[in-house]
Amino acid sequence: MIEYIKGELAECSPAYAVVDAVGVGYGLNITLNTYTAIQGKDKAKLYVYESIREDAYQLFGFATKQEREMFLLLISVSGVGANTARMILSEMTAAELCQVISSGNEKLLKTVKGIGLRTAQRIIVDLKDKIAAMGMADTMPMNMPVAPAELVNKEVKDEAISALTMLGFAPAPSAKVVVALLKEEPTLPVEQVVKLALKRIK
Repeated sequence: MIEYIKGELAECSPAYAVVDAVGVGYGLNITLNTYTAIQGKDKAKLYVYESIREDAYQLFGFATKQEREMFLLLISVSGVGANTARMILSEMTAAELCQVISSGNEKLLKTVKGIGLRTAQRIIVDLKDKIAAMGMADTMPMNMPVAPAELVNKEVKDEAISALTMLGFAPAPSAKVVVALLKEEPTLPVEQVVKLALKRIK
């Protein structure tokens, strides 16, 4: 079992990072919040979840243990897979998700792309007591540090479209939504573009 991977940050996009640890490049699927925490850095330490199936072996990386813990809780819910959990944790931080679940805010939870009312209700019912028992809502910081955006619009557009494609959306509608968002607000950082696109894309 891999607990964490620490090394040079060889590649970093809103949905994927490569960490070079002792000459081995580990590719990890990441959330937007983890991307925000590590972008622009030379080195990174990511806590790991290994997804092992007959047809695929994937690594998921998280900037904090708390985010990984929330990810593990989410995928324990029937009908919530690893990619869905990653999308939820791309739209809100682990602390925000704790608050949403603790307060039973199903309306906010179902605004996440791909989460219907039943799934939102199931997440709240299954995890509310677990989060309370573990004291997670009390121990998590409310906000992760947000790095300033240093990318020009074309780079933001390309990275956002790439991230959405990796999250399972078709390139054409992704590009349309991303371009529209950047026309409305040209200075948006890439992670914010992706977050907003997740709410608009069809």
